[in-house]
Amino acid sequence: MMLNSVVLSLAVLLSAMGAATVERAYDYYRYHPMNEISDWMEQTVKENPDVVTLVQYGQTYEKRVISLLKIGVNTGEKKKAIWMDCGIHAREWIAPAFCQYFVSQILQAYKTDPKMADMMKNMDFYVTPVLNIDGYIYSWLNNSTRLWRKNRSPGPSDCSCLGTDLNRNFDANWGTIGVSFNCCSQIFPGSQPVSEPEAAAVTYFVGSRIDEFLCFLTIHSYGQLLLVPYGHPNFTAPNYDELMDVGLAAAEAIEKVHGKHYKVGTSPNILYPNSGSSRDWARFSGIPFSFTFELRDNGTFGFELPEDQIRPTCEEAYSGALHIITYAHDKAFNSAVAIAVANLWAVLLAAGVTGTNLM
Repeated sequence: MMLNSVVLSLAVLLSAMGAATVERAYDYYRYHPMNEISDWMEQTVKENPDVVTLVQYGQTYEKRVISLLKIGVNTGEKKKAIWMDCGIHAREWIAPAFCQYFVSQILQAYKTDPKMADMMKNMDFYVTPVLNIDGYIYSWLNNSTRLWRKNRSPGPSDCSCLGTDLNRNFDANWGTIGVSFNCCSQIFPGSQPVSEPEAAAVTYFVGSRIDEFLCFLTIHSYGQLLLVPYGHPNFTAPNYDELMDVGLAAAEAIEKVHGKHYKVGTSPNILYPNSGSSRDWARFSGIPFSFTFELRDNGTFGFELPEDQIRPTCEEAYSGALHIITYAHDKAFNSAVAIAVANLWAVLLAAGVTGTNLM
């Protein structure tokens, strides 16, 4: 009897431990406050020390540290890179949820998918789950703050309102269109370009290694759109046709997952004109592939997308993002191989080696 009792107790204990482990598993299909996202970032590094590092690269107005996850194989050599940021607008909670999902998926794929393993050897992924940390924390306070958009810096001395729209604060046709200099406006662009520490952090970090970046993805909601540069109608990206082709193919990949249609185009053509966006700054700075994702939905729930839509939203957006990233990777690295082969052949020809000689 005593033995049976001990065995039963042990079984109950093991079951409880197993349940606790399940409870502790991170839930990618609900919204998380900032402290949980920060803990998740640290845990992701601990669980994947060979390919993930935590990089601190700035401070918010309220002196919180801005961090990203750098994901990739350490080859000891300078590598190309992919940028992704989420949560530049505080109320767009689905965006940080997507960044977390994206990280989990590429880390899983790295272990089983030769293509992802190849991309992680060639490139590093820099992912910022929440850029506007102050605003995001404020949006979690209560129902009255839930739809806060901007950061939390004070306006001009004669203004009682707080906050700058960080996606109007980058040095890209700053202040020229799609903004309001009423400091209480949702689209107040700040007192000058890059006046905000959050925008300055991205500008410096990306700008100081600009030649490494093949692709710049900034994730927003809502509207189901893929926006290409530029936000100002008088400017056209030098590779506009290619950006549209890649964007349309990404939208096709998105639609195949759950049937959701995403429009593709410049902001003036399919949304509204704007200036000072991070997407435009990235393209002006020389990053060839720069896109804004506007995730679900089309306005039924808007910024308050229900948690039961997190999973399908992330699954479809992952498919679209992966298409863009793969295209950027293959263009850079397949071209490099082709050039190397062509150069080798030129050397062989110069040396008098022909196909007949090689046979």
